[in-house]
Amino acid sequence: MEDFNNAQYCYQDRNSSCKTYSLSTSIYITLYIFFSLVSAVTVFLNLLVIISISQFKQLHTPTNLLILSLAVSDLLVGLIVIPAMTVAIMESCWVIGEYFCALHMYITLLSASSSLGNLVLISVDRYVAVCDPLMYHLKITLTRIKCWILKTWCCCIIYDAVLIKISVNVQVPSRCFEECFFVEGHTWVNIMDLIITVALPCSIILTLYLKIFLVARSQAQKVFSKTLSGVKTLEANKSERKAAKTLGIVIFNYLICWIPIYFTQLIYFATGDSSSIFMCFLPLMNSFINPIIYAFFYPWFKVTIKHFRQFRN
Repeated sequence: MEDFNNAQYCYQDRNSSCKTYSLSTSIYITLYIFFSLVSAVTVFLNLLVIISISQFKQLHTPTNLLILSLAVSDLLVGLIVIPAMTVAIMESCWVIGEYFCALHMYITLLSASSSLGNLVLISVDRYVAVCDPLMYHLKITLTRIKCWILKTWCCCIIYDAVLIKISVNVQVPSRCFEECFFVEGHTWVNIMDLIITVALPCSIILTLYLKIFLVARSQAQKVFSKTLSGVKTLEANKSERKAAKTLGIVIFNYLICWIPIYFTQLIYFATGDSSSIFMCFLPLMNSFINPIIYAFFYPWFKVTIKHFRQFRN
């Protein structure tokens, strides 16, 4: 299937550069078509989410604004990260240049950190909605959510820029993908980054959702003991729990897609082994799956798709 016997170096006059391998034409074209379709669908679906929430005022709720912010992160992945990663996976020689390498790495870090930041805000939003529903509309307002979303993006933009500046050492010229992605940096910076951008946010998310689960179970046990006067409150709580469940699936999807690559990074820091670079595409599927989750669980997204089809016809 692959011809690995005729290995050639990216630069024939540099035997230390990475090797390039030839794929059969059919596999080469098929993989490019597949990755291109994933990129196009990711962009299209996340644009639908952004347009839906932006255009319809009835969808301007705190929770939906957080979903909108998360969709922007996923849109960046579809527009920039997936195409660049496709070239990196398909072409062992990095031919795009050092500046696009730095841009690719920065957008990758930004999309990951902003997604996780939005998921933390979503967890807080669902925690208040389920655990303190009577105070939800006082504590979680549109103005506050917009403010926190803006702060989250600003922190991610600044933090990732600083991280790229102090830890990245891009080769000139970048001869292969390993030299672009598995850059030589300070181990302590990498470990600190994993703690700040992975361990801490994930701990907050898991803790809040554990509390949500316990409260939701407790509320469910009290359903049959409530009188008729409490039906509306129970229905409201049921709706909030359903939203928490849906967004919990989104969070679980993020963890499943991203955690393996973080473990891979830890292995790389310890051993210098870059053989697992093909796992780098797994986190990108998170941005592809998120809008599909919305399509299954959110009626407003289905309505938007229906309107879009009618508009095309």
